[in-house]
Amino acid sequence: MYQYKYPHPAVTTDAVVFGFDGKALHILLIERGLEPYKGSWALPGGFMKIDETVEECVARELKEETGVENVYLEQFHVFSEVGRDPRERVVTVAFVALVRKSDYRLLAGDDAARASWFELDELPPIAFDHHEIITMARSHLQTLLRNRPIAFKLLDEQFAMTELQRLYEAINDTSYDRRNFYKKMTSTGFLRDVTHCESHDEMAPESAVGEDSADMAFCIAAPPEKASPGRPKMLYTFDEEAFEKAVEEEEKKGERKGRNPFSI
Repeated sequence: MYQYKYPHPAVTTDAVVFGFDGKALHILLIERGLEPYKGSWALPGGFMKIDETVEECVARELKEETGVENVYLEQFHVFSEVGRDPRERVVTVAFVALVRKSDYRLLAGDDAARASWFELDELPPIAFDHHEIITMARSHLQTLLRNRPIAFKLLDEQFAMTELQRLYEAINDTSYDRRNFYKKMTSTGFLRDVTHCESHDEMAPESAVGEDSADMAFCIAAPPEKASPGRPKMLYTFDEEAFEKAVEEEEKKGERKGRNPFSI
């Protein structure tokens, strides 16, 4: 189908898959079964087929090599250093992928020998230039966290404030005062307290109206975890619909200046 007079590079995609277990940030790596670097750990990815886009390629490779699919994916950099792959001239388009906590648990429990989670700060020796890719991906994730409420892509729909704080601390490699963090997050107006919902079957009555009925729509699907005897663990959800609506209204009024209320 294609005939070229001059040599040209191959194109690959690699995905830096971030997952959060409630305490630390992790990276999903695969154990290579072929040379070069057979037996070494590497980012999931592979060569782009002649009839697919880079977005289609990274989604296919993720599903084939790790079982990950239908997750947040964003392209962040192109790596084109000469000699980065001993097989041939290869240009890599790198993506960040974000896996929710519940999916993290599922994948981490998989017995597949070729895929495993590693703490971001305790990575094994890695093939190719993938350590450089991971380093740049973390920097990109920090930028995303400042500009958009990206943290909620790594958490379950309902989460504890301590989990949100630990995630921020893991991404930014720093620590925050608990009270100040709580005040900052709740002052955005886009977090809803769902601790009051106490049963799986609890739903808003058909006759309910106003703010109370809207709050009932955010009921959790199970009783809240107990932080201590007799004291329910505070749980929250991110009201993404309200956030997007507020952004839209600001843009219509010409007031939107790229401000992220969850930036800290």
